[in-house]
Amino acid sequence: MAYEQIKYEVQDNILTITLNLPDKLNAFTHTMMAELIDAFDKADADDEVRAIIVTGAGRAFCAGADLSAGGATFDRAARADRKTAPLRPNGEVEWSDDAVRDGGGRVTLRIYKCLKPVIGAINGAAVGIGVTMQLPMDIRIASNDARFGFVFARRGIVPEACSSWFLPRIVGISQALEWTYSGKVFPAQEALEGGLVRKVVAPEELLPMARAIAREIVDNTADLVELGRKVRDDEIVIFEDYAYPAYGVPSAETNEAIRLAARTEAMITDPVYEGKSMQGMIDLVKKGYFPEGSKVLYAHLGGAPAINGYSYTYRNG
Repeated sequence: MAYEQIKYEVQDNILTITLNLPDKLNAFTHTMMAELIDAFDKADADDEVRAIIVTGAGRAFCAGADLSAGGATFDRAARADRKTAPLRPNGEVEWSDDAVRDGGGRVTLRIYKCLKPVIGAINGAAVGIGVTMQLPMDIRIASNDARFGFVFARRGIVPEACSSWFLPRIVGISQALEWTYSGKVFPAQEALEGGLVRKVVAPEELLPMARAIAREIVDNTADLVELGRKVRDDEIVIFEDYAYPAYGVPSAETNEAIRLAARTEAMITDPVYEGKSMQGMIDLVKKGYFPEGSKVLYAHLGGAPAINGYSYTYRNG
């Protein structure tokens, strides 16, 4: 995809995505949505990209949705980019389809699922989707010039882009409600005090600071960060009474091997490998329980779930 409303620049394993409609304060459009989703898809597929910075061109980060269509901005029937929602066999709307999702939510979820660490470098005004798209980013730093606003209540609409889920988890329920109930626009210092951003720096220091943070990750822990994101709770595969974090859905052959190993070695009732999980899994591979070519990867990252509490994951192939 050729980008018209964002910039995609990779240097020294760090990707910088710049919202690039400075004359419109980087107002969020359907085109920008599609380009951002594509950019994160592209970044995940590129091993040369090991950290991502998101910032804005000009004096704003993102001033919210493009309101040039007036009242039609939030009128589904009046928007050509909104498809008809598909129906399930029982006649109900298929709510999981992209056609019924808000565009900001699609971007937010794509950022959340990104395998690379994402740093928000908030250079200026960030309101509406301009602030809610930041919430799934791993680290947020702001310029002194930045302003934030969850302004939905003042527009007569509800918070979008999964913000009612993310925001309380970042700043706490009381702070989240104050900002969303009032709909006020607040300065970077208040964002810092409320826990929305990690640091506030002078405008000229913003991108160098973001790159320094990214550089530290790239040079030391990028592989482990990516691994940790692959074994998040939403990627746990459940089968019968066992659970383990996996790289996608395992094959039926791998599932059967795990079941056989667990039962034969009495792992569920007798933790024979406790304290030596890595060697224990290697032993099981040597005993022939797993398909030829299987690999065992040790991963103890923040209490990732595993069979009987062991800290290991399985990767077939």
